[in-house]
Amino acid sequence: MGNSLSCCLSPNACPKSGRRRGSAEPDCESEVYKAAAGNAVAVAPAAATVEPAELDFAGGEGHHLQHISDREMPEDLALEPNPSDHPRASTIFPSKSQTDVREKRRSNHFNHVSPGQLTKKYSSCSTIFLDDSTVSQPNLRTTVKCMTLAIYYHIKNRDADRSLDIFDERLHPLTRGKIPEEYFEHDPEHKFIYRFVHTLSSAAQLTADGAVVTLVYLERLLTYAEIDICPTNWKRIVLGAILLASKFWDDRAVWNVDDCQILKDVTVEDMNEMERHFLELLQFNINVPFSVYAKYYFDLRSLADDNNLNVLVTPLSKERAQNLEAISRLCDDKYKDVCRAAMRRSVSADNFIGIRRSNAILS
Repeated sequence: MGNSLSCCLSPNACPKSGRRRGSAEPDCESEVYKAAAGNAVAVAPAAATVEPAELDFAGGEGHHLQHISDREMPEDLALEPNPSDHPRASTIFPSKSQTDVREKRRSNHFNHVSPGQLTKKYSSCSTIFLDDSTVSQPNLRTTVKCMTLAIYYHIKNRDADRSLDIFDERLHPLTRGKIPEEYFEHDPEHKFIYRFVHTLSSAAQLTADGAVVTLVYLERLLTYAEIDICPTNWKRIVLGAILLASKFWDDRAVWNVDDCQILKDVTVEDMNEMERHFLELLQFNINVPFSVYAKYYFDLRSLADDNNLNVLVTPLSKERAQNLEAISRLCDDKYKDVCRAAMRRSVSADNFIGIRRSNAILS
């Protein structure tokens, strides 16, 4: 550009190749480089008045231009993706449970404890054992039991006792009777959590896939609000997650006054306030992609397998195999219809589905 301070004068960079060079003389044959070098010789006396720091492009920090994507990218995007939002991010509850699973296995190995009679059935060449739970139609009882087990490990292996007043049961009790302080000093057992969730899910008409979404909302709240689920707040947090899952995921007309029939000592105003705070802490992000839902479903199945939860399995019969084949064929037909519809209409590259085909024109 006729300026002696052109970027082409850097001794460690070549404008043609873009690669950095050593201390040797730059091997650039560009006419722009030669012209700029000639201008630099011509104006050398005037450039002597410039500060040395302004001419030291190789050693200074100002020679690197920040990319526009680095300037415009929010700081939140540089952080690790949230497991309740991103399908490839690992869920939280498996890491909470692995410590106890390893301890149980190590203890059984050191104490030479026999696993006892094997209750789990394995498939063979002639017999295939399957349960009645699939990702699209999970078993309600098994899913609720796995979900409460994940909550149990969240409470037991929590990092701290961070909480908010709106979820503190000491400030907003669910019963009128005074709760002793010792109650909040001990972690609840898994069976106690299961009874509480089973009662609420029955009142809210929560489905099995809604139970999976309840866990998604719970972990999303813990990460968004940066709190921990502990003995003082676990009931109200679980209650809020079940309310949102039953309303938004299952799309049921569930009124908070219906839950007050189960928790008779809780007012409707308290339920509404807790639900409002729950949504605000989630930043009103109640969307759960199916990929995230599937990730949580299969992680819950792995959790059940690691903890030897009894899952009812039956041999695969001919009639059941035909039903599974029919369901698979139906899902395959729906996917093909979606692909055809996507190819017919004009879509953007971000929402492109399927393979685009165009008719050949013969002239």
